[in-house]
Amino acid sequence: MSAPFSLSGRRSLVTGATSGIGRAIALGLATHGADIVLHHFDDAEGAAILAREIAALGRRATMIEADFADPAAVEHMAVAALRDDGPIDILVANAAIERRGPWQDLTEEHLSAHVSVNFASLLILMRRLVPHMAERNWGRVVALGSVLAERPRAETVVYAALKSAQLTAIRAIGRDVAGRGVTMNVISPGAIETERTADRYADDAFRRAVITKIPVGRPGRPDDCVGPIVMLCSDAGSYITGANIPIDGGWSIGDAPGTLPGAQS
Repeated sequence: MSAPFSLSGRRSLVTGATSGIGRAIALGLATHGADIVLHHFDDAEGAAILAREIAALGRRATMIEADFADPAAVEHMAVAALRDDGPIDILVANAAIERRGPWQDLTEEHLSAHVSVNFASLLILMRRLVPHMAERNWGRVVALGSVLAERPRAETVVYAALKSAQLTAIRAIGRDVAGRGVTMNVISPGAIETERTADRYADDAFRRAVITKIPVGRPGRPDDCVGPIVMLCSDAGSYITGANIPIDGGWSIGDAPGTLPGAQS
């Protein structure tokens, strides 16, 4: 690559690409030159709109649907992506579910859904895609983690625990393929205001409660995740692997100063 942050000539698969962080990442990668395979589940209209935006940037976009609660569907999607779009150079594993509730009321369905969507799908995609990257001596995997792995809460215990497991898997496989030009990392967003969370952030009390946890003093935006992703997925990030980069405005290092009774800035 002539420019360290260029993704020209690269193909990227972005899971959960039609809204929020995934959508911003897909557009960011395309802006830097990558062609994009857009994964969605039951959002063909959103995927088509995004594909047109990517095409307007001069990049190729294709759509692919899969329900990550079904391991066989993930397997089929990975095979189809390789067959129809050629080599996948970059995998951004963004798709996830987060269902909250009392830990005492955890059900088998709750556990199974989270394991399938948030963890097993990543292993299946890596098993299918990473060996091809290693054969070509170039590849990038970035998984979306969460600040909740660092600062877990009981009502999200399964989600948080699996984000920790995801990082372990990324590091274990990343160690195995680093010598073949494949880097594998995690970015961990904190409180990000998206379409899905817009109603909650419209409540002033909720917004203030969130901001008290964030030293930077504001909720994050999907675009805040794009720069680190572009860096990790480009040649500029070729010496970074096994990292977990927080994108949380400082939440993981502690609440904003001066927000607790008796606290000093």
